[in-house]
Amino acid sequence: MPTKDEREPFYRVTVAEAKEMLQDAGVVVIDVREPHEYSGGHVPGASLIPVNSVFARREELPKDKKIVFVCQVGQRSALAAELAAAAGLPAESLYNLDGGTDAWKKAGEAVEA
Repeated sequence: MPTKDEREPFYRVTVAEAKEMLQDAGVVVIDVREPHEYSGGHVPGASLIPVNSVFARREELPKDKKIVFVCQVGQRSALAAELAAAAGLPAESLYNLDGGTDAWKKAGEAVEA
């Protein structure tokens, strides 16, 4: 079950929770790493919006879907979720993949290049 720290404007999810969420068409994944990291392997179906451009590209964030942000270990994606919240998206639609791509791979989940 996704967890929420009252100090954070988003929910945290495990790899298993994220994988289950991604079965729903109402959920998108946004990888906030740099292009060279993304091309080295990312969660299948993830779109690339580097963390330093999330706020500037806020109009590209879907307002009618849940968003799972992912980076390498979970820190930049937490920042991206905070930026999305600052752009006006509700906490109920913002999720951070704990452990990031590293945890995804460690769990044996596939990545695409």
